[in-house]
Amino acid sequence: MLTILGFAMIATFLVLIMLKKMSPIAALVLIPALFCVVVGKGAHLGDYVIDGVTSLAPTAAMLMFAIVYFGVMIDVGLFDPVVKGILRFCKADPLRIVVGTAVLAAIVSLDGDGSTTFMITVSAMYPLYKRLKMSLVVMTGVAAMANGVMNTLPWGGPTARAATALKLDASDIFVPMIPALATGLLFVFALAYVLGRRERKRLGVLTLDEALVEDPQTETVLVGAGAGAGAGSGKGARSVGGSGSGTGGADPADEPEADGFQGLDPHRETLRPRLYWFNALLTVALLTAMIMEWLPIPVLFLLGAALALTVNYPQMPAQRARIAAHAENVLNVSGMVFAAAVFTGVLQGTGMVDHMADWLVGNIPDGMGPHMALVTGVLSIPLTYFMSNDGFYFGILPVLAEAGQAHGVPAVEIARASIVGQPLHMSSPLVPAVYVLVGMAKVEFGDHTRFVVKWAALTSVVVLGAGILFGVM
Repeated sequence: MLTILGFAMIATFLVLIMLKKMSPIAALVLIPALFCVVVGKGAHLGDYVIDGVTSLAPTAAMLMFAIVYFGVMIDVGLFDPVVKGILRFCKADPLRIVVGTAVLAAIVSLDGDGSTTFMITVSAMYPLYKRLKMSLVVMTGVAAMANGVMNTLPWGGPTARAATALKLDASDIFVPMIPALATGLLFVFALAYVLGRRERKRLGVLTLDEALVEDPQTETVLVGAGAGAGAGSGKGARSVGGSGSGTGGADPADEPEADGFQGLDPHRETLRPRLYWFNALLTVALLTAMIMEWLPIPVLFLLGAALALTVNYPQMPAQRARIAAHAENVLNVSGMVFAAAVFTGVLQGTGMVDHMADWLVGNIPDGMGPHMALVTGVLSIPLTYFMSNDGFYFGILPVLAEAGQAHGVPAVEIARASIVGQPLHMSSPLVPAVYVLVGMAKVEFGDHTRFVVKWAALTSVVVLGAGILFGVM
């Protein structure tokens, strides 16, 4: 019964948000609360929620201060050279813009943090998509898939969890998987090319002047990535003209015709060019400390955000303006994380997730025993979407590995197969970073889900097939 109710709860949640009958934050809270009562555990709802909030509180803190830190880094111009290079390549060609989105997301994903990737990618690319009337779900989908493939880096999370759960060396899992993961990333680039061609066919290739004629409405320009909503960013925004809202491109008069748009206003008041190398070294030091695990990640971002604000904006009014500029994203993301805590808390507290996992593992045919790596790879695609990485890697993976070892399949092959579902996992409603992505892009979560699920699942299948072809699983 718990198995059926668990799947029913997940299905109800997905249907309601995809049909836009409920907002994600409301569905994450109310649906599990209802099913908790149906299960007969309503009296324990408070305990389940507190347990879920306690487990996700460090993640919420990390995201809050990561948004402030990287928002400030974007404000001061740290990422402008990378953004300018990508935008110079993109011009006003929809095909190049979609491919550039995938490339930029993949490059920024090297830091291992999805929220950072999405903040920088959306800040750079949103003005182009908006001004050319391109599909914003193409941007969010391509960015999520590129980040999902790169999320398998040893410091990204899933690989480290698999190594910890099965007591393996992370390099033994990741290094042999590089050809398969590279194939997956190339597939994302190829998919971006196809989607870009579709957008080009729909819109054509425009020059900047033509784009402005097509879309004469003026917008408010967000110069700091942090404010996911356009207006009200204080000193971080300047008007291109009338009223409008959202994240727009820079003033056309300031843009070289050869370069198309400037994704970030090159004349914004928040720039600190004299502190460029300080900010670059601070970011490198922060990422190094994250990789080396010198301190917990939330603590590192808390310290980094405080230091970045103090050095770049010594005056209190300027600091308050920067915090206010990024406050909406902080509130939206942290609120979504704590709402997701209700969902995960009920799933785990009622035992539904355990019964679902046991049912799935128990229904694996005996004849599939020698092919447990393939089974693990296939199961990882839906399971890492419907479950947190912690739940999958620490709850289900050991059971799959034990079943595989009983049939002579090495645990390291099971571990490699377990990471192929990450391209889809990054769009899971249980991943806090995805709310940064859709929030800043002003895309409905249901629209993003409808678009990305099929392509992300296909990307995961490509990685799995490549892994089998290369003989690493």
